Amino acid sequence: MKHLIILTLSALCLNSHATIVEIVTNKGTIEVNLFDNTTEDTVDNFLYYVNSGSYTDSIVHRSVPGFIIQSGGYNYDGTSTLQSIPTVDPVLNEPEYSNLRGTIAMAKVSGNQNSATSQWFINLEDNSEALDPQNGGFTVFGQITSGMEVVDAIAALPTFNFQGALSELPLDNYTEDDYNGDPDNDIDPTTPDSSNLVLIYAINVTDASEDTADGLSPTENTLIDSVEVPDNNNGYESSGSIGISGFLLGLLLLSRRRRV
Repeated sequence: MKHLIILTLSALCLNSHATIVEIVTNKGTIEVNLFDNTTEDTVDNFLYYVNSGSYTDSIVHRSVPGFIIQSGGYNYDGTSTLQSIPTVDPVLNEPEYSNLRGTIAMAKVSGNQNSATSQWFINLEDNSEALDPQNGGFTVFGQITSGMEVVDAIAALPTFNFQGALSELPLDNYTEDDYNGDPDNDIDPTTPDSSNLVLIYAINVTDASEDTADGLSPTENTLIDSVEVPDNNNGYESSGSIGISGFLLGLLLLSRRRRV
């Protein structure tokens, strides 16, 4: 089975050695130029999930102000249920470039530098000091070339704690009253839906040329060999702590309310 997965991944990637993709969201489109000539394994891994449709109808499930927005972990099925994106074997770490504003990098599990699978994040600021030496360095595999204003708009949304991997969930048109409900009047919290979630409709390949990054000058990671900073996750972990394939946002709200 493992060999079949590897062969399938390879076949998909051979058909599309792309370097430019568009992340199409309900907040706008983000164009990303991938570094497939220098972080080849990571780009191939990312394109496997792109070409298999894994990112279709996914969500931005984490937003850390002044640091990152993160996606690639969960799909939204149009109800209150989120499904974990199925993953294949982790990719080897390739910490060639620095985690600067406007770069895209792979999320991974704390304490395991070669654990990146489907989840990725976009750096909102210069996070090089925190991320370049941490946990073997976080692999930057592309750069935003258009749509950073969309990224900033997503990052500006308020976040709400739905526990675990959704402890910093960005939501639009959603208030503290929606989140808390009104226990005194027996009004339940409002479950977020497609009008609130940051949805990624699809990630599409728009240019399959391998040399489209030639005009870019990504900054080299020079901190990778320095003393590693403490691994405190900083919101960049792969967020696999829920440990179930699907979960209900409404139940998370109600369980939180019952503990109050």
